[in-house]
Amino acid sequence: MINFFLLFALILFVVGYWRLDDFRRVYWSKKYRDSALSDNDIAILYRYMPIYRSLSAEQRVRLNHHIVWFLGEKRVLGRNGLDVNRAMRLIIAADACLLGLNQDWPLYPNVSEILLYPSQYYVSESARDGAGLINYHTRIRQGESWPGGTLVLSWQDVLEGNRLPNDGHNLVIHEFAHQLDQQSGQTNGTPALPKRITYGRWGEVLSRAFGRLKTQLAYQMPCTFDAYAATNEAEFFAVASETFIEKPHQFYQSEPELYHLFVEYYQFDPLLWYR
Repeated sequence: MINFFLLFALILFVVGYWRLDDFRRVYWSKKYRDSALSDNDIAILYRYMPIYRSLSAEQRVRLNHHIVWFLGEKRVLGRNGLDVNRAMRLIIAADACLLGLNQDWPLYPNVSEILLYPSQYYVSESARDGAGLINYHTRIRQGESWPGGTLVLSWQDVLEGNRLPNDGHNLVIHEFAHQLDQQSGQTNGTPALPKRITYGRWGEVLSRAFGRLKTQLAYQMPCTFDAYAATNEAEFFAVASETFIEKPHQFYQSEPELYHLFVEYYQFDPLLWYR
């Protein structure tokens, strides 16, 4: 009899674990059912997020719904004396949720907090050389994405990324794209993919585009992607995600196969926003 109850409890646990997101979505639907962005929130998005103006009315409603959830579930903590206000949290949430526009909650399930610095910040690093000696140095950074679920952002660069919506640079999108990449368990340019996209196809298309970028840089040819994308496949995916949002025409013209793959993955087409 005891073994039967243990087996029954185990089955309940397994079913509950696999259906956890479904249970949480029901809870969140009730929790945020009567929550909405204020008129002042909407005015801030119109003013500081140019892409927001280009979305369809239906897409803005969906994005607003995601933002409400994001603000309720993720913490944004100021560093170096920065006092974080609602407008700052709102802009970060809007950029982050744009990537998950047509996804279901939870967005970025591993992310619990965002650390926000006033501007670029210093990070101490160490590296071992060929002789085995450890060298210590300091680097300046705009942002980081930690596999444990913490993001670090420079507020100055967050604002700059939204001020110029067509330059292919958006720090929030870049770092949250890394979080998508890390959901697969590794940081290698291959996020956890939906069933409609095979990992083989993703790897082939991404590798070809990555190789072409390195060739273009080697021969000093014009590039659609920022040169930083050639660092490795993980940075290529993050930079390509920025470019997908902010420079879709150039992306489509230079890498149509990869562009269509990104449309399948993100489930929206930014070309429609810029018509």
